Amino acid sequence: MKGDWVEIVIDAGGVTRTYEVVATRAGRRVDITNRRGVVEVSEVTRTGTPVRTARFMASRILALVEHPVTGDGQARPSGEGSEGH
Repeated sequence: MKGDWVEIVIDAGGVTRTYEVVATRAGRRVDITNRRGVVEVSEVTRTGTPVRTARFMASRILALVEHPVTGDGQARPSGEGSEGH
């Protein structure tokens, strides 16, 4: 659903980096796949066609936070640190 987004925090050699993948248009969603030590976060269309994909080594991921959208189009707080998004 438009507005869904996922935050990925990774360890980049002593420094943390944060990446975001967002469903940018109506009907799109964000899917997460974990295969062979690689985590893929993709924005996909209604038919399942990936629009953009981010890949991360699972061993480098410190946090992966999903922010689903409620029925009113606002991101639902999903825990600590999600205020203000």
